[in-house]
Parts: sequence; C-alpha cells; structure tokens
Amino acid sequence: MKNSSSYSQKTIEQANLFATRLSKRARHLRRYPTRRGITCYRLYERDIPEIPLVVDRYEDNLHITEYERPHDREPAEHSEWLDLMAKTAGETLEIPANNVYLKKRERQRGTKQHEKVAETDSRIEVQEGGLKFLVNLADYVDTGLFLDHRVTRQMVREVAAGKNFLNLFCYTGSFSVYAAAGGAAKTTSVDLSKRYIEWSKVNMRRNGFDGPEHEYFAIDAVQFIKDHKPAELYDLVVFDPPTFSNSKSTQNDWDVQTCAVPFLNQLLALVKPNGVIYFSNNFRGFKFDPAEVPATTIHEISNQTVPEEYRNRRIHRCWRIVK
Repeated sequence: MKNSSSYSQKTIEQANLFATRLSKRARHLRRYPTRRGITCYRLYERDIPEIPLVVDRYEDNLHITEYERPHDREPAEHSEWLDLMAKTAGETLEIPANNVYLKKRERQRGTKQHEKVAETDSRIEVQEGGLKFLVNLADYVDTGLFLDHRVTRQMVREVAAGKNFLNLFCYTGSFSVYAAAGGAAKTTSVDLSKRYIEWSKVNMRRNGFDGPEHEYFAIDAVQFIKDHKPAELYDLVVFDPPTFSNSKSTQNDWDVQTCAVPFLNQLLALVKPNGVIYFSNNFRGFKFDPAEVPATTIHEISNQTVPEEYRNRRIHRCWRIVK
C-alpha cells in the first residue's frame, strides 16, 4: 500500500468523499439491523458517481464490489485506487482489513453467473429474520445470499404454512429456508449446480429442516419441468432465474428475456388453482407482457420487494402471479 502522500490529489479527495458518505450512511442505518433482525444489509451503492462501488455489510465483514465504469487510470494505478478505497471503507467503519473483501463485477456477456474468483471455501454464518445462512465472501462475486430479496423471502414465509413449495433456480436455498420456517408442508429445491444444492441442504439443516419432506434436485430447471409428474402440484413457487446462464451440463443456454415466458407457461401446469408464483429477475431491460401468460392475476410488486436501504430501486423486478 502506498503512502497517502504519494496518491494524486484527486484520489485523496475521492477517498475523503467516500469516507464521509460511508460515515453518514452508517449513522443513518445504525438501528436498522436490530429493528429488522438482520446482520446483512447494503451500506453504499454507487452513491458518488466517480466511486462506482457497492458496499454490503455481513456481520463484521465488508463485501465491496466494483462495477465497470470508464476511468482515466492506468491498470496499476487503478489497482492502487481500489486498494485505497477498500482500506478507507474498513477504517471508516472500523472493520479489520482481513474482513474486507473486494470483488470486480464485469458486465454480463452471456457467461455464467456466480463466477468463482478464489478457492478458500471459507464460509461464515449470518443471521436474517431469526434464520441462519452460510455465506462465502471470498470465493464468488455473489456471496450465497442475495440481500435484495430479503423482503420477498419474508413474503414467502408469511404465506407458506401448509403449502407445497417449489424453489426453481434455488441457488443456495434461502427461499426454501424461509418457506420451511413459515410452516411449508413440503419444499422442493431445484438447481443445476450440485454445489449449490449441497449448500441449500446445509442451510436447511442449519435451521433444523432436515426431514424427508424437503427434497432437492440437481437438475436443469427446464428439464425438471419437462420431466415432472403431472400428479405433483404446487401451491407456492419462487422462480428467480439468472439473466444469462450457460453450462456444459445442459445443451441450451438460458436467456431470461426469451426463455422466461415460455417457461412460466409450462410451469403453470404444475401449479394448483389459486396457487401463487413469485417471479423475479434482475435484467434491467426485461420486457414482460402479462397477456402472454394465462394466469388469473399478475401484479408487479417490485416497489414492495426492494429493501428500503437500496438506492437502486430497480435492483430487481418481481411479479406475483396467481393461477
């Protein structure tokens, strides 16, 4: 790390602006976690245009993500700039340097999400809504818990009692944990990745949900729907697919804009009358015509599902679909 005197005046000014903004946000949110029973939340979200970082707090750790943006720094200079911003965030929020994780998120260009960036396989337990989840802050750009769906998870929990619940593209199973906590009679978690299915099982068991009523399928969600037994119908479904996905395990790439509506129409056949699908994605340009899906009602609920600390109110879009 360079001595602060060797940084450019512009860089030092940006670090000071960043520190001031982080301090203000930390004061504003100081009672936020306790009131909501959470230990993970967003602190900073590209608030200052020339500092295009996202800072999330997980317990006593910071997860900092850089988003691509044009700048006039050379690669070595930019690396030092990032290091200074990470150091500034840690010192401002009194987080030890070893607990500050810095990632770079590049624009998606047809590649798989959840890209691996390290090989530590280290996880920590965090709390949300009285439930426990393991996150990995070191190895992936995505940590294992999407904080922007905290409210949506609670919505599922509140209506899950006695329901047969299906979680498609389940990732690490957080929606399944919430459904089980809400008293779901059965949960089914589906994800192509065996790693994430195992992670889902760990999260479920960590909260005491390890009975045979909780099933897991490491299979492509499209194939799961095609192979599904017609007799098995669901009361409650979460369908939260990635924007893009490709894998050696399946022949077909996933593109949410072209694939989501046909998938929803197939999915409806597996939903009981008056059953509910929560459909969400984070593709900002997503165009959805409810008339293309033969459901009883379709309402966009994005304004209700994005947590209040998020500056980006379009971090995701979410619909409640009633068959």
